Amino acid sequence: MFDPFIAPSGTLLGLLQRGRGDGTLHALAAPRPEALAALHHCVLSDPRHDWQVENRSLYYARLYLDLDGGIEEIERHLFDADDHLDTEDSRTGLALAVLGHLASYGRDDALDLLRRYAATGSNWAWALDELALRDDDAGLRSLAVPVLARFPDDAEGRAELAATVRDAFEPRPWRLWADDPRESVGARVRAASEQGSFDRWQRQMRPGGPRPGWSVQAVFDWAQEGLDRGSVLHVPAARCLSAVAGPEDRPVIVEAARSGPEGARCAALHYLAAEVRDPAVLDLIEAAAAGASHAVAEAAVAAFERMCGEDAVERARRWARRPDALGASAAGVLAGRGSAQDASLVLGALRDAVRGEGPDALRLWTLVDGAGRLGIACAAPVLRHVYRETSSSHLRGRAARALAATDPSFATGFAVECLWDCEETTREVAARHAETGDIRVAERLRRLAADPAEEAEVQSAVRSRIGPDAPAL
Repeated sequence: MFDPFIAPSGTLLGLLQRGRGDGTLHALAAPRPEALAALHHCVLSDPRHDWQVENRSLYYARLYLDLDGGIEEIERHLFDADDHLDTEDSRTGLALAVLGHLASYGRDDALDLLRRYAATGSNWAWALDELALRDDDAGLRSLAVPVLARFPDDAEGRAELAATVRDAFEPRPWRLWADDPRESVGARVRAASEQGSFDRWQRQMRPGGPRPGWSVQAVFDWAQEGLDRGSVLHVPAARCLSAVAGPEDRPVIVEAARSGPEGARCAALHYLAAEVRDPAVLDLIEAAAAGASHAVAEAAVAAFERMCGEDAVERARRWARRPDALGASAAGVLAGRGSAQDASLVLGALRDAVRGEGPDALRLWTLVDGAGRLGIACAAPVLRHVYRETSSSHLRGRAARALAATDPSFATGFAVECLWDCEETTREVAARHAETGDIRVAERLRRLAADPAEEAEVQSAVRSRIGPDAPAL
């Protein structure tokens, strides 16, 4: 999937793409055709950089309900000719998830569309998972024949069906179909289920990798073989070393970390950093990070991030101003484990990351958390910028938590819009901090408390504000 185009944060489309609470508030205030056009654009062109972890479906489904929006555009998208050309989950997954939430809110048109797509669409498995959570038994049983027709009754088709049943995210439909009295349905699904269980057992009986009795050199060789074929085995190799290495092997492992082959060097660095916490590893990490091998430098930085103890924090204070990956990692260590004396280093790294890499930089995640953990009040302007501009809803949520700890205006500002945010963790922060003097806050808290689709953690936070022991709203 290509990186999506994200509109500026000051536009309605940009707000909705980011999943910001202000997106919903602006959409409800905008002309309805304009709001629906922006909403359709988001649902049909997934704006998430990481669609597997970022939430948008409930956010967009709620907006469909608030705007009384139809699903004709979603239907055209699902049944477009591209559905059989572009079969990636990312093309239709968000639309199907939105339909699932709409169905849970009682939209029968969404339920019917999911059933039709599960019977004929290329991403039928996703649609079936949505139906498994919302449809009744009769509706699911009606899909048995069209779904099983996708798998020819030959050796290849039976193997594919067995893998599908084995790996199904929601097993409910398959369990229903296994009880079907028809030979072409129940017998096929039961046979596929048995075959899938047998395949899993066979894999467990043929484990790969290290065996009891391996030597330190054998583990190093295994790590190098993995690196040669593109598999990163540094961490599991380090765990293997902890099982096979003794005190007498330390000189060999230290030498491997200093000048061994890449695979052995990476494994040795991880072992010395995380498994035995050898003090010599800090100098070895510094040397590896400045070396010519990119793989070893990357492993050295990762090994340092796994280290515990005051020695690692003290060394991070020396490295935090370095302009390389090790310096960025050191700043992250201080953000996560440093003390008040490290506030200036964390703040400097936060500002540098935003200036140099923009509001979506990966290293901002730990730095934003660190600004909140250390209570760096003067970081609030940078955190507000990250909150407004990042396209990552997870990073925005982290910025909201940091602002709650550093910005006195959060309760009357961003916390209010966060009640409509796409991420449940952000809504939870807002439910705990939003100033209830704002009439919108009281109304929204009551609505979240009554919404059956809302996450339990959010509703617990809401009840702490509107429960019998809470101040009256």
